Formats: sequence, structure tokens, C-alpha cells
Amino acid sequence: MKVFDNCRTSTKKEDISRVVSISPCGCGDDMLISDIMTPSVVTIESGASVLDACVQYKEHGVGCLVVMNGGLVVGILTERDIIERIIVEERNPRKTNVEDIMSKNIRTIHATARVEQAAEIMRTYRIKKLPVILNNEIVGIVTATDIANNIQDFSKEFKRMREDETPYRFVEKVPYKKNSAQGY
Repeated sequence: MKVFDNCRTSTKKEDISRVVSISPCGCGDDMLISDIMTPSVVTIESGASVLDACVQYKEHGVGCLVVMNGGLVVGILTERDIIERIIVEERNPRKTNVEDIMSKNIRTIHATARVEQAAEIMRTYRIKKLPVILNNEIVGIVTATDIANNIQDFSKEFKRMREDETPYRFVEKVPYKKNSAQGY
């Protein structure tokens, strides 16, 4: 099990800082995944037992574990996976490996992608969590909760942008009067 916390300890800290600075206002169409993602990611090896995974859930208080195999992301383990595939099926968590119950065909998103792209992927595939990738390494995770928590920021920035713009001026429509002296 590894905990990746790229904002504090990774050699990729500079990359994340550079990515965040691309977003000038930190909102709206310019809001990037790196602006809202959770940089701490708890991973577990695919061959670990489900009981080991449950211990990691308890220790770190996370909503999912990213499953790795040889340094590659191969799946994601959610609480729902454990409920449906261990508890309901009455399987032994000590004898069942994470790879046997994890969600496969995982979707990921790049740190420089727009938040709207993450929302679209989540909607299309009916998922709530996306590991975030930068330079072929996992650097964070973005969840539906992260997006929901930032809706207020979208709204505030939109309001600010509207208030900063020059108000539209409406010109009163004046009926045309033919000037007989000019022959119009």
C-alpha cells in the first residue's frame, strides 16, 4: 500500500504547480482537474487481501482505493465493491484478493483536463471517482463530490464576471421620420 501526496512529498510537485497556474481564474471553462482534485491517493496492490483493503479504508478514511499492479493502475476498489462482492456473497475477506472484486476497465483523466470533461466521463460511464494522471503517474483523484463542492465557485466566478463587464446599453427604438427637405 502506498499513499501518494504529490502536493507535499512527490517529485512531481513542480508539475502540479505548473498545471494549476495554467488556470488563470480557477473556475468556469478554465477550471482544471488539478484545481479541484484530491492530491492524496491511497493505493493497494491487486494481490492484497480484501481484509487488508478494509484496514486501509479505516486507517486513511478514504472512499476508494486505487488498485495497482507493477506500478500501473489496474482498477479501483470502492466500498460498494466490498458490500456487493464480499458481504452479500458471504465471501471470506482474508482469502479473497482485491483483484477478484475490484472494478476493472477503470477510467482515468489527465490533470490538465477541464472539469467539464470529468463530469461528462462520470455521467457517461455512471462512475463517481476518476484517478488523475500526469506524466504517466497517478497524482490525485477527482470525485463527484469534488465537482459538487466546486459548483459554488463556478457560480461565484460567473457572477463576478457578469458584474465586471460593462453593462449593456439599450437604445430606445425611434420611429423613422422621412425628412421631406432632403427627399429621403
